[in-house]
Amino acid sequence: MIISASRRTDIPAFYADWFMNRVREGYFYRVNPFNSKQISRFSLKPEDVDAICFWTKNPRPLVRHLDELDERGMNYYFQFTLNPYDKTFEPNVPPLEERIDTMIELAARIGPERIVWRYDPIILTSLTTAAWHLERAEQIACQLKDATRRVMFSFYDYYGKGEGRLHKALLGAGIKLEDITAPDQREAVEKVARDFKAIACRHALQIFTCCEDLDLSAIGIEHGACIDGNLIREIFGVDASTAKDKNQRDCCGCAESADMGIYNSCHFRCAYCYANFNEGMIENNCRNHFPDSPSLLNRYDGEIEIRRSNQRKRKNSVKGRQELL
Repeated sequence: MIISASRRTDIPAFYADWFMNRVREGYFYRVNPFNSKQISRFSLKPEDVDAICFWTKNPRPLVRHLDELDERGMNYYFQFTLNPYDKTFEPNVPPLEERIDTMIELAARIGPERIVWRYDPIILTSLTTAAWHLERAEQIACQLKDATRRVMFSFYDYYGKGEGRLHKALLGAGIKLEDITAPDQREAVEKVARDFKAIACRHALQIFTCCEDLDLSAIGIEHGACIDGNLIREIFGVDASTAKDKNQRDCCGCAESADMGIYNSCHFRCAYCYANFNEGMIENNCRNHFPDSPSLLNRYDGEIEIRRSNQRKRKNSVKGRQELL
């Protein structure tokens, strides 16, 4: 089983202590976002976990726990997002130079093959033009020498609940958003992709798209997978699943995994994020985080339905941290 930590929130940045508590106790609860009484229980025992994929913009709070993860025999790698946006787009992330230093330090510790650089998403605006992106991507790639082996990117999609928040943020700053995915922008998309490919080649990086409908194979860019069973097999020598995750979009190449996160719980509040779209819910959710709870948010009392990861079901009365399975 592969653990995703997490598409829905930045666990390394904000919930590292909770994550380690779950590792020590050997399990976590995943709550159905559409039915809070439906709880899935997943093992975090080393013998049950092929690898953990950490998604993050700032892994530094987790770094102090890496020795313990290694001692416990946990396999893990990072999807590390390094974008050059200002606070209009990413209001609460640490400064870019600080994050670059963190990535370099992390690579020196665990190896560059276990860190994937995400330049994601590419948002074209009157401020962040194609030329701006290419200049900044080149600068970052130069600084990341020997800190990673691959880069993944995607273009900002006009879909989901992130769109309204981004439009509002840009409108307030007087910035015009361009829809690069529109049919008449195909030539511009391919030019940006070719130039990103050239940057990757200059710095000996493999390059992949993340969850893109566009076929860019003609210019040497293949569809990628963030939860990558083949990469996990290559790095750790385990028989990880490569079966496509049926819960993701059709264009997503990720392998099946169990996600530990919950929507609307990330303090970064990036304007383009589809997973954190309601400011009121973010505030409320963050107040309901308990480091000793089996789930990322809330405590679950009374009768709840717990589904083991092998789909067997039982009804249990759960009080606080009491575990009856």
